[in-house]
Amino acid sequence: MIGFALCGSFCTIGSALTELARLTELYEVQGIVSDAVFQTDTRFAPAATVLEKLRRLTGRELIHTITEAEPLGPKTPLEALIICPCTGNTLSKMANGITDTSVSMAAKAHLRSDRPLVIALASNDALSANLKNIGELLNRKNVYFVPMKQDDPSGKPHSLVADFNKLLPTLEAAMKGKQYQPLFQE
Repeated sequence: MIGFALCGSFCTIGSALTELARLTELYEVQGIVSDAVFQTDTRFAPAATVLEKLRRLTGRELIHTITEAEPLGPKTPLEALIICPCTGNTLSKMANGITDTSVSMAAKAHLRSDRPLVIALASNDALSANLKNIGELLNRKNVYFVPMKQDDPSGKPHSLVADFNKLLPTLEAAMKGKQYQPLFQE
């Protein structure tokens, strides 16, 4: 089974769910959501709509609390965990060992089992405040990134967003212990 965690980069959740639909054709998937996704209605979609689509695609109840996420890893092993989209906030928590959300706890618990963690980043501060955290996680065992690019170099010069279409090949490479390349795209 693959874990699929959504964080609150609300403008990219639609793309993430499209990739989740492809993933569910190949794997059983357990959905995990951050508090922001679980409770925030946005201009992109009400929380209930996102949660229902996630439940429908996975056929499972969602993990949305720290307590529910903690058994992932040794007690409830996943083949891999994908965080898609992964916000800069969640990225920084993982890089610094902070486990105060369902998604950061899922990542910590999962990494205890030496299995791949795939990050599909969507962050407006990736090339500023979070650049050091990207570097930290690139050097960490069993952590892999979906290839990414600047989504708007002139309007948002510090922003990076994953190429969500590369999620499946990144997962396949990660399950073989390899980082899918090239990591940074134009």
